[in-house]
Amino acid sequence: MNDVYERLRQRLDDMATGFPATQNGIEIKILKQIFTQVDAEMFLLLSPMPEAPDSIAERLNLPLEDTARHIEDMARRGLLFRQKKNDVARYAAIPWVIGIFEFQLNSLDETLAKNIEAYYEEALVKSFQAWSTPVMRTIPINQELVAEWPIAPYEDVMKIFDNQKKIAVAPCICRTVAKKAGQGCDKPMEACFLFGSHASFYVDNGLGRYITSEEAKEIARKNEAAGLVMQPFNSQYVGGMCSCCGDCCGMLRSLKKQANPAAAVKSNYYAQIDGDECTGCETCLDRCQMEAIDIVEEKAAVNLERCIGCGLCVSTCPADAVRLVKKPENRQYLPPETGRETYMRIAQERGKI
Repeated sequence: MNDVYERLRQRLDDMATGFPATQNGIEIKILKQIFTQVDAEMFLLLSPMPEAPDSIAERLNLPLEDTARHIEDMARRGLLFRQKKNDVARYAAIPWVIGIFEFQLNSLDETLAKNIEAYYEEALVKSFQAWSTPVMRTIPINQELVAEWPIAPYEDVMKIFDNQKKIAVAPCICRTVAKKAGQGCDKPMEACFLFGSHASFYVDNGLGRYITSEEAKEIARKNEAAGLVMQPFNSQYVGGMCSCCGDCCGMLRSLKKQANPAAAVKSNYYAQIDGDECTGCETCLDRCQMEAIDIVEEKAAVNLERCIGCGLCVSTCPADAVRLVKKPENRQYLPPETGRETYMRIAQERGKI
């Protein structure tokens, strides 16, 4: 196999949720739009573990200055991840999702957006929820929505913000793609939160801005009020968290197509409605991103196979008739401790290691 773009596709398919081939080859068109052949060759030589330029140049027997310039240029174009520590930059190969796709925020034009959307429908929508370990999970915005306290810090959006030393916010890549492709919705654009080295990468690349934890909380509250679902990366210590809609978000759209979204999402909660208190106002129908609520005999009823435990129906119920209930202990999900462990589990489930 001599074609560098097919080799690149296969390399990306070995990472995270993959980059599957299609019959029409739309994925190769996408790669050719964002990678030069030289970029592709370099990517194939790099490790997913961060390396300094001198180490990369020495390992590949390449000139240090040219190598450092090239990999920094690739990082600025969102083709590699850059991690800075003690004024030393290290670079790593990254998956398509979460990674290269999200980092194209400022590079999208109409053609690329339409190709990405076509590729999603052709291949990615089937792969995002195909494995036992998801890339992202759904959690309530705070513990006040949950009937049974306490809840773990990694299950509470506000606690996640409190535990960060560095936070950035960026426009939603999914809604950006949808709008460029002539689709989309009117939900808030400033919806993606990045933490730690991921926050630094976004700000350094002009993709986002630094904010305080209090600013993050206020943005999250506005997003939740607008009907967005909070989804952090599927680990206890997260590098990022998104405010997602069922119209544009790749993960939620994939979940929505499932016969049983509740089983795929790995949420630890479900919505429960007090029939005596419910007035049948239908507010929760409009809020639910999974179409998990119906009106039965003038009362709201939850389809537990479709409920992902986000809490959107709880926070705006005028009759205070809805609460999130914790699932039984034997159905509780403990996220992997780190992002690396998450990707290792997915790789094992996909038969890649």
